[in-house]
Amino acid sequence: MFATPWNVTQASAYLEEILTSPGFGLLVATERHLVILADTLAMLPALSGNILHDVHTAVLMREHGISRICTRDADFRRFPFLTVIDPSS
Repeated sequence: MFATPWNVTQASAYLEEILTSPGFGLLVATERHLVILADTLAMLPALSGNILHDVHTAVLMREHGISRICTRDADFRRFPFLTVIDPSS
């Protein structure tokens, strides 16, 4: 994404700034994670391959009641419980 990639020090400083931001929250699995994961996989049984990383993200979002995602990744449109907002549109 950058013409000149950041070095480890620059990337770490950027991540620290994000992680310590007052409006930042990290989504973590709850006790409902496996149930929601199973429901999502039953809803979309044909998912396979690289999209399984997106499944994890989508399930965490669903678990925490988040229904909108800003991304250019069209694979998220496969999840009927998410509204995808393309930030370049």
